Order: sequence, then structure tokens, then C-alpha cells
Amino acid sequence: MVELIPAPRHVTRTSSGHGWLDERTPLLAGPGTEGVARWLRATVGAATGCPLPDGGESACPLVLGIEPDLPPEGYHLAVSDTGLLIRGGSATGVFHGAQTFRQLLGPAAFRRAPVTARRVWEVPALAVRDAPRFRWRGLLLDVARHFMPKDGVLRYLDLMAAHKLNVLHLHLTDDQGWRIEIRRHPRLTEVGSWRARTKFGHRASPLWEEKPHGGHYTQDDIREIVAYAAERHITVVPEIDVPGHSQAAIAAYPELGNTDVVDTSSLSVWDTWGISANVLAPTDATLRFYEGVLEEVLELFPGEFVHVGGDECPKGQWRASPTAQARIKELGVGDEDGLQAWFIGHFDTWLAARGRRLIGWDEILDGGLAPGAAVSSWRGYAGGVAAARAGHDVVMCPEQHVYLDHRQHDGPDEPVPLGHVRTLEDVYRFEPVPPELTPEQAEHVLGTQAQLWTEVMEDLARVDYQAFPRLSAFAEVAWSDLPAPAERDFADFERRMGAHYGRLDALGVSYRPPAGPLPWQKRPGVLGRPIEGAPPHR
Repeated sequence: MVELIPAPRHVTRTSSGHGWLDERTPLLAGPGTEGVARWLRATVGAATGCPLPDGGESACPLVLGIEPDLPPEGYHLAVSDTGLLIRGGSATGVFHGAQTFRQLLGPAAFRRAPVTARRVWEVPALAVRDAPRFRWRGLLLDVARHFMPKDGVLRYLDLMAAHKLNVLHLHLTDDQGWRIEIRRHPRLTEVGSWRARTKFGHRASPLWEEKPHGGHYTQDDIREIVAYAAERHITVVPEIDVPGHSQAAIAAYPELGNTDVVDTSSLSVWDTWGISANVLAPTDATLRFYEGVLEEVLELFPGEFVHVGGDECPKGQWRASPTAQARIKELGVGDEDGLQAWFIGHFDTWLAARGRRLIGWDEILDGGLAPGAAVSSWRGYAGGVAAARAGHDVVMCPEQHVYLDHRQHDGPDEPVPLGHVRTLEDVYRFEPVPPELTPEQAEHVLGTQAQLWTEVMEDLARVDYQAFPRLSAFAEVAWSDLPAPAERDFADFERRMGAHYGRLDALGVSYRPPAGPLPWQKRPGVLGRPIEGAPPHR
């Protein structure tokens, strides 16, 4: 059987024979596919020991080509004893076909060097025709709460590519850290990227890590990440969170805060989780500061969308601030909610004037949006439904379904058992398109996105544990043309995952073991009890 993840639309065994790779197999790259050829040589070539030269004699060449009649991200993979053919509607489609081809070679093809003396790599004779259901198949990495060094981000781009995910949403700023170099405002990283200590576990935990935590990406780091992603046909969407989730920025530049009600000069980068009361002041100086930030961000990220957060903004300081109250009166926006809508609307207009599109969490719907703005619907389906009905594009990422920081089992052995149980099967049965939308409204659903909020993920191994295998299930939901949730064949998915765990092993992924509760001893105290209550945030 063919055990591919995500499941392709059509697979047909064309004969009982096979194609193969060996040391003589040439890789013949048609116009526009040269980047895919480089990727194949660097990955499949390195793992198999097959050099894949660009010419030579072989009865079974590997051929790449673009076929404009196919969908842009679609591909056709044909394997026979006369050749290995990968065609796509664009270079992106060819790249997705190359990912499927790599899976057909077996788990050893996912390593960085040969682990077998095998000289011939057989591939079953078959035909695969495939294309994605959604154009936005995303993953959020929260690098603000716990910093992920650059090499970890590059590794996750490889993991995303292996699962045909195509949008990396980088959550770069929050109360607990500012992670991107802004040259005109150096204190954002000199001060804002480090905190003195860190809450260990959820915010209800009594435990602390009494050591500094921090780090940031230089602008060249960001250029490298964006270029590495582009080579894997992944777009990177930056998030600069405003006007809430901004204590790290205020600690670096106290004048950004509501100085008429708070002594912001005494603030430090926040060391715990939750929602900080310290938010940006609604002043012209604050707007100019963040316009400068975004000017540098736009130079680094060429993609269509820029995420501005816009969620969980406490209004207490604005209610108490004479400056904020005067602004409300001056603008005629009615109240503090109207003031936030004005703040987001300013950057909506500012980005649109520069050919970009604003996207934010579903709170940005309050007060209205410009036609080109899009919404990340996290508080369930309601925000996405409202946005689509109002003509806005939507990315569905409801906390109840695709927040991978939530625990995976209902037993007490889950490490830091946060939030609600979201099993592998729960994720597999997630449906991104709300059923109450009309077909025309559903066209506004760009796709879906899984979230890795890292409050309780202190290192890369914990990120892996929370992400996998659920991210594999999510990738199939985002890519494959699945039936209604109740009709999905989870048993078949589990069967195919049996082979996929071998690929994850080869890639060095520290995934959660697939069956049942974990064997380690339950931790004492609050960390050993499920934490239901409010979600960690967003």
C-alpha cells in the first residue's frame, strides 16, 4: 500500500513493476524547476548517495517539468521502469511532487547522509495526481515567549515543507520578548529581547526559572529565514503585536506606554504569562514609532500579509488616561473599543498604501476594517463567519481545535497538562470551513493554521512533543480533499502514520508516542493536575 501524508487526491498503481534511483540516475530539470532540482540533490541525493547529475545514461531518469494546465500548486507524479516524472502547474507544484517522491523512497531518504549500503532505491510504479484544498496552510511559531534560535526555525521550515505546509506565521513580539532587530530603535533588542527570569509552566504554577532568557534575530538572520523558506515555497508572515502584548517594547522605550497613569520607566520585560495591563499609548508619537518599525519589517518580508495582532488589549489604562480620553473625544470614536479600532485602522491604511495587506486576530473586526484586511479567527468560528460574511478573507485557527499547546491526553502524566484535551483524532476531524457559510462566503476562507504558543515549551524538544504527530494530522486537513469530519477514515490515517513515524524519526522529531498515556511519574503539585480554566492566551 502507498502510505503518504498528507493523502493525495488520486493514486493509481499502474503496474506491478517499479522505477528506481541509482548512482547513474540523471536529474533532468526543465525550465523553471532548477530550484527543485537543487533541493532534491541536497536532500534526496545526500540521503541516498545518488548524486543525481544533470546528464548521463540511464534507463530510468528523474525528470522535472512545468505543465501550465495543472493547478499552480498541483502536481502529477508518474513512476515506471522507463522514468520518474514530476510535473507541476508551477515550480511550487513540482516541489510538492518532489516531497511525495521522497516519501515513496522510504524513511532513510529523510536522513542527511546514507545509513544503508543500498545502491538501488526502488519506487513502486504508480501515478499520483494531487493539488491542495486550501491556499493558506499555516503554522504559527511563537518565538516571543520562548526564543527559538535561527537553526530551529530553519528546521521547522523543513518539517513544514515535508508536510506541504506553506505559511510560517512568526510571532515576533509580545510582553515577554521582542525578537527582531530594528536598526532605528536598537533598544527593542538590547533591552526588549531579554527577561530576568521566566515562569515555569502555566501562569498558575508556583515555579520559576531564575535565569535570564532571551535572544533575537538580526536582520540578516531574518533575510536567511525568508530566503530559506522561499526555496521551500513557504511564505513567512511577520507579526508585530499592537496595541496590546507590548510590554517588552514599552520596557525598551517607556514613552510608548501610558505615562500619564503608569511609571513606565520602572517596567521590565514581563516574566510571567497571561495578559499584561501595559499597552501602547494612542499617540501620534507611538504611531510614528511603529511606522518606522514596519518600514524595516517590509524591507525584510516581501510577502503580501503583515500581521498586527490586535488581540487581548486591556482598556484599563486608556480609561484612566487623560491623554487617551482626549484622543477618544478628538477622534469621535465613542469609547476605548473605538480607540483600538482607530489604532488598527491606521495601520490598515498605512500598509494598504504600500501594497501590503493587514491581517490580525479576530478582535480587529470590532469597529470595521478596510476591504483588503484579513482576519485570523482564533476565538472559535464566530469571528471567521462574521468576517467572511462581511467580505473579508479569513484564516481559520480556532483555539478549540488547532492550538497545539493544549494537552494531547486526559491523563495526569502529560507534561504541564495545559488547557483542553486535543487528541490526534480531534485534530484530524477539524473542519476549517464553517458549515453556516454560503458557497460564496466560503470562498473567503483562505485556509487554516495551527498554533504553537510557547509559554510551556521551554526548548525545541518540547515544541516537537506538542507539535507532532498532531501537525501531521493538521497538514492532511489543510491539504487533502477530505470528506465531512464524521466520515473521515481515521483508522486509515493511523495506518499511514505507522510509516510516517519512521520519517519523523529520521528527521529527528521528538514526537509524542502515539498510544495511550505516558509512562513517566506524575509531577507533584499544580504541574501534575490538568489546567482547564481560561486558555493560555488567544
